[in-house]
Amino acid sequence: MREEHTTEPVAEPPGAARAAPPAGYRPCDVRQAVQRAVSERCRATHTPCDTDALADALLVASELTTNAILHGGGVTDVRVDVTGPGIRVSVSDRSDELPVAVPEDEQRRGRRPGGHGWPIVCRLARDVRVSDLPAGGKCITAEVPLS
Repeated sequence: MREEHTTEPVAEPPGAARAAPPAGYRPCDVRQAVQRAVSERCRATHTPCDTDALADALLVASELTTNAILHGGGVTDVRVDVTGPGIRVSVSDRSDELPVAVPEDEQRRGRRPGGHGWPIVCRLARDVRVSDLPAGGKCITAEVPLS
């Protein structure tokens, strides 16, 4: 599932709301940061939160963080930004390897457990980018629509 990966630096747009998780970078911490950022956006704009969209954003955040821990040598940074109609979750890790989906035939034959996280991220996010980091490693940024 290595179709269209773009490599470019991750930049924060002016005025973007950002919620930083604690330095532990556990999936639950990143999900809490997403929950907090979305709740603050809904409160500030006086709009109801779309619970399905929030569930998608929480799942993407959890998958990106878990994949960085399991396959990327550990999480080195996390950014959560509300960007207009969506939320951007960026997770950096130590690995230069691009994420890949486990082929379905390998999953069916039980050769490798898992392999569902990256396809989930790609399905739920409006935009997914993989950026090389100057000191090595990568940053995966997924933007999930909030409505």
